[in-house]
Amino acid sequence: MKVVRMPLDYETLVSNLMQTALSILAVAIVENKNEIVYSTNNWDIREDITHICSSWNSMKAPFIIVSGVKYTMLECEIDTIVATSILGKGHIVGVKDEVLKIITYVEPDGDRKAAIVELSRILRDMSSKEPYMYPNAQFETKYEGSGTIGAEYADYVDPQLKSEIEEFLNWIKNPDGLLGYINYYFQQNDAQMISELAKIYAELIKIVGG
Repeated sequence: MKVVRMPLDYETLVSNLMQTALSILAVAIVENKNEIVYSTNNWDIREDITHICSSWNSMKAPFIIVSGVKYTMLECEIDTIVATSILGKGHIVGVKDEVLKIITYVEPDGDRKAAIVELSRILRDMSSKEPYMYPNAQFETKYEGSGTIGAEYADYVDPQLKSEIEEFLNWIKNPDGLLGYINYYFQQNDAQMISELAKIYAELIKIVGG
């Protein structure tokens, strides 16, 4: 699949975003793998962008380093990233689609969830500016080299999936990973996050049959 977009006025779009989401203090727009096509004047992450993008793509990095500050990964999905400084130096929040990434710095007291909402909205606006797919584009989910995934692979355990679980276990044990994240919110006495963590714990207990 190939997606073609008309040129966008990133400066205006970002200006509108920052007027709406006041906690977003800096923005970088990235195209393709790691090409910064626009950045606010107060943020230069050219030396960090390859690391940020590779960590995002892996979806298993325990932290990222941006401008010399370490941000613990709270959420890393295909289309979103949220990382926070446990020293209270702010947050890195980003969204992406198949072509664009919007990476932002959110002030320490800023609402990360609200930032995600606003970033998703502006990404949709950017994506709606004359994108199109070639008419013969086709989509097909296949098992590597063997045809479409079906019942015959129901018992197959993907080695990559096992590797990701191992990385998850390492993240749990890492003082700068999940442990640091949980300790930070307990120290902050963040009722909302503690409630969410309790829900996740309850779900894990159900899964493992504890």
